[in-house]
Amino acid sequence: MNSGPIQAEAGHWGKEVRSDLQVAIEPRNDGGIEIGLESRVSLYYGDSILSQTREVLETLGVKNARIAVHDEGALPFVISARIEAAVRRAGLGSGNRALPSQCPLPAPSSRDRLRRSRLYLPGSEPKYFINAGLHEPDAIILDLEDSVHPAEKDAARILVRNALRAVAFGACERMVRINQLPLGLADLAEVIPECPDLILIPKVERPEQVTEVDRPIGELKNRHGINRPIWIMPILESALGIENAFAIATASPNVVALTLGLEDYTADLGVVKTPEGRESLYARTRVVNAAKAAGLQAIDSVFGDVADVDGLRRWGENSRALGFEGMGCIHPGQIRVIHEAFAPAQVEIDKALKIVTAFEDAQQKGLGVVSLGSKMIDPPVVERARKLVARAKQMGKT
Repeated sequence: MNSGPIQAEAGHWGKEVRSDLQVAIEPRNDGGIEIGLESRVSLYYGDSILSQTREVLETLGVKNARIAVHDEGALPFVISARIEAAVRRAGLGSGNRALPSQCPLPAPSSRDRLRRSRLYLPGSEPKYFINAGLHEPDAIILDLEDSVHPAEKDAARILVRNALRAVAFGACERMVRINQLPLGLADLAEVIPECPDLILIPKVERPEQVTEVDRPIGELKNRHGINRPIWIMPILESALGIENAFAIATASPNVVALTLGLEDYTADLGVVKTPEGRESLYARTRVVNAAKAAGLQAIDSVFGDVADVDGLRRWGENSRALGFEGMGCIHPGQIRVIHEAFAPAQVEIDKALKIVTAFEDAQQKGLGVVSLGSKMIDPPVVERARKLVARAKQMGKT
């Protein structure tokens, strides 16, 4: 059986493809590097693409091969990722990495930062990466799990790694959803050195699944000298996961939020997922209660019907009423509606400010009883008002 280098390819090209390229590599025993390039922009960028291809192959230790490149407007970080994936698939590369230039890291993400909206980006589709931050979600999710075909997992993790290094996502928190273990361990090994802000763990049913991810994250941080936090958000997607919500929430001090996946959850129950969410009310309230009991944020699932803006607004407003602080989204057009749904109304903010002011005035006067108009104000009411004012300030509403 031949165990030597094999012909391999990675990436995509064609009329419907943009911001990507396909690389096909044919290893050979001698003859050096031979590159064939087909690109719509070869007149302007052909020399640059050829030069980068040679540099990447040299970095990966490839000295003899025939390379065919079909470019569809790929940026340098994509070119590097696709070449590296093809080289690895050909059994070459010797474990080397062809890392693109690194843009400045954003400030570390705080534990309690705003997470109203999290925009999912398929990890195998670079065309969605470049402008994602312009839509101003609170977070972007570079997804390596459900949105990536099983045959593309290896190439997607290299692409996501390069995106974390080379793409400026603005003020967005940079999240990565890994695959279930053990495949997720390979995802972690690739992306953790590039300092994502948060790791989403899919289909969590037991607290041990959190520690099985938390441990290698810590080891990789130590190995690469990373001294900034990398948070964890478990996704509960089954009846068992929902029942173990509090144990999962408290499995690691690095867990900052709980969320749930309702497509898998309703499939586990054997019920139809409805726009009203009656069938998932128990799961959602349990996630909120477990998260609050553990001092975490509760984040709701996505709303799958992109065209139903009114339905999205109702879902978001209901989620906020239940105690959620945000939700996922699958299209940039959902972001503004979600932010509006999770924002307190001005009348709520005004009332909360009056309550806080009345309480502070009473404290300064040494009064044990606090009143606002004809109503007495209990300490829990004051605490709730303070939280609302603080959240409104985070959103720039006061």
